[in-house]
Amino acid sequence: MRKENSKVFLLILLGMLTAFGPFVTDMYLPSLPSMGEYFHTSSSMVQLGLTTSMIGLAIGQLFFGPLSDRYGRRPLLLAAMCLFIGSTLLCLFSQSIHQFVAFRLLQGVGGAGGIVISRSVATDKYSGRELAKMLAVTGAINGVAPVAAPIAGGMLTDSIGWKGIFLILLALGAVLLAGCLRFRESLPRERRPALRWKDTFRSFATVLQDRRYVFYVLQMSFAQGVLFANIASSPFIVQQHYGFSAFGFSICFAVNAVAIGVAAALSVKFHHPESSTLAGCTGMLAVAVTLCAALMGGCGFWTYEALMLVLLFFMGLTFTSSTTLAMDCQRDHSGTASALLGAACFAAGGVVSPLVGLGDILSSAGIVFVACAFCSLLCAFLALGQRRTRVYLASSTFQKR
Repeated sequence: MRKENSKVFLLILLGMLTAFGPFVTDMYLPSLPSMGEYFHTSSSMVQLGLTTSMIGLAIGQLFFGPLSDRYGRRPLLLAAMCLFIGSTLLCLFSQSIHQFVAFRLLQGVGGAGGIVISRSVATDKYSGRELAKMLAVTGAINGVAPVAAPIAGGMLTDSIGWKGIFLILLALGAVLLAGCLRFRESLPRERRPALRWKDTFRSFATVLQDRRYVFYVLQMSFAQGVLFANIASSPFIVQQHYGFSAFGFSICFAVNAVAIGVAAALSVKFHHPESSTLAGCTGMLAVAVTLCAALMGGCGFWTYEALMLVLLFFMGLTFTSSTTLAMDCQRDHSGTASALLGAACFAAGGVVSPLVGLGDILSSAGIVFVACAFCSLLCAFLALGQRRTRVYLASSTFQKR
């Protein structure tokens, strides 16, 4: 009989794989100024490496997701980890900023494989509330990544430089490759669709015909828009407007990230994942409107920080539940469904991030927060329909122990 991986091993491995995104995008942010000096280029060219990595994280999920449905999770995980390790080495030996930007694209593609397949593995192994619990735990683990990445980057940049940070990413890739070698395939051959290779990607059309799935993906994408608007605006608001140091900013960033992880863990306490999504979206819009008014009124730092903490908490409530609902809609095409979900979220981040830099960043960020929160709530309503929305709003309470 085929030996299965333990639940603890899967929790650790899947949690680390889902944490790839924050580490790939966030850890080297404090070293951007020094990289500009190293490559003798402008800050905008260095920031292009962040953009290309996000593009890679989106495109890679569209590639690895459907292929893992056809060929299994383990071989695609191993290929993704090898690509990540190889591209990280190429980043380290880049001779120009253009080479670095191109290799960051490949690094994002490699990291995307771990993100998209980790959700598919969870869907392969669990369903219903068990799936929600698994995604909640991995979501909480993933909440540690945005905490650790900027703090580690801020503390290490001065001592080891950007190359040292990429060596750490290389070591992380090696550890995950070792974990993937121990991973037992979660998708048996009999459950894989018998399609020709050229038909593999046609499952996108099948998945996109599911109206509820599409609206859950859009809801999640707009919620991610709130997160990426914060990532793009907070360094300038906290450091330039409020006068904090880079390390002080990383502490604020970490505290806010903890709120996301705590909310992701608490989301399973609701009677239904639909209730958690609606509660999160409703609270997110209310706080976003308040935060927008506060920023436009020139609020103090502690008002800004308190409102941002609550905003990200409500956003975190939707992450686990929305992912669960979307993946439950398309269990037969979980790899493709996971790919579209992840790609849409990173694409939303790529669109939203430059918008907060238009005009006055305080006003722009506030407006983007409100727009994304409103659209997220609207998509949640559309996914559930009028009758189901009333039912789940009425039951938006925690479970009894």
